[in-house]
Amino acid sequence: MLGFGDKALEFYKMINPIEHSKSKEIAQKYKVEPYVLAADIYGIGNLAGQGGWTWYTGSSSWYYIAGIEYILGLKIEKGFLTINPCIPKEWKEYVAQLKWKNSIYNIKVSNQGIKNVGNNGANSSLDLGIQKVLLNGKEVLNKIKLEDSGVYNIIVEQ
Repeated sequence: MLGFGDKALEFYKMINPIEHSKSKEIAQKYKVEPYVLAADIYGIGNLAGQGGWTWYTGSSSWYYIAGIEYILGLKIEKGFLTINPCIPKEWKEYVAQLKWKNSIYNIKVSNQGIKNVGNNGANSSLDLGIQKVLLNGKEVLNKIKLEDSGVYNIIVEQ
């Protein structure tokens, strides 16, 4: 939400349980299921790195929202789709497909590496903002009404 795509992905991966299971040694330290978000991970003492309080449903739903809405920038509200990505600089693009009722939305977000200008006029390294949105080749506002049927191609230049 602050515009730091690199940091957002770093934090997102930090709490991803599969990251705590990449080796036998790491998994033995983590000690909880590698497919369920832990509500907490101990940070000090002999329990450092161990997960706790798994199967906590609030954690998984907020994790999902963080990835879809705040990193990929895909948000549906009242039948409209907006796309406001905050992706890492190293991502040149990402593609996603959204199914809405009987419609398919093919989405491609292209990371053009734009820089936002801060209040003092200096370039910042924020990873948000979009240059344009194309729907089936035509430039549109970043508030796309979702239709009940059809195939739609969306290109977002960030």
